Amino acid sequence: MCHAHDSRPPAPPRSGPVRERTSTTLTAADGTAFSAATALPEGNPRAGVVVLPDIRGLHPYYVALAERFAEAGVAAVAIDWFGRTAGICADGVRAEDFDWQAHIPRTTPEGVDADVTAAVAHLRERAGAALPVVVVGFCFGGSHAWRLAGGGIDLAGCAGFYGRPALVGDAADRAALPTVMLIAGADTATPVEDQLALAGRMRAAGAEVDAVVYDGAPHSFFDRSFGDWADACRDAWEHVFALTDRVGGDRSGG
Repeated sequence: MCHAHDSRPPAPPRSGPVRERTSTTLTAADGTAFSAATALPEGNPRAGVVVLPDIRGLHPYYVALAERFAEAGVAAVAIDWFGRTAGICADGVRAEDFDWQAHIPRTTPEGVDADVTAAVAHLRERAGAALPVVVVGFCFGGSHAWRLAGGGIDLAGCAGFYGRPALVGDAADRAALPTVMLIAGADTATPVEDQLALAGRMRAAGAEVDAVVYDGAPHSFFDRSFGDWADACRDAWEHVFALTDRVGGDRSGG
């Protein structure tokens, strides 16, 4: 388990009004219905984010994180992994006792790709057809975010927190999209050196990789204990926003 069910994300360094917060059901090209949570800022966002959650799917932390992105002027949708194996979320989010262990082994890259593609289309329908979209993932979702740098989906960039290089696989050798890797220096789930080796492999493939190691920070520092890692969380936000600013135009002035 990556963090407590009642944990919430740290506030972003930018803040503004949110005009829409909705729970919805999206449908992938293979006909799978899956749950999602959308948050849109006031005005016309220049970039969008598909939030890829950890192993527990769409639980309240990720709904709140989509809202944090919207507060910062970025259109966001957080998705659930488990439409194919567990159906849609009965209450809009996965319950605290959801048995993710039974479903993660059946969650495939092909299914993830189909769901992300539908989420990108949803954001562009809600926030503009030309919206550049990046993925931002955590743990299991961070792994898939890095994998998606290898192409196949109309994305502008990828950012992942504390992912597992093993889940990226051969996609690392096709990496071409700008990628952010946010690495917990005291991560006991995945050695730092493995993540840095992945960054080198992706750079060799041609991707521009911004890899940052937060010395002493634990796995899930951004969502489990952000009060103890405020400086690291603030810096992590800035690296993610550097990516969204880059793909969507600099929003630092307002």
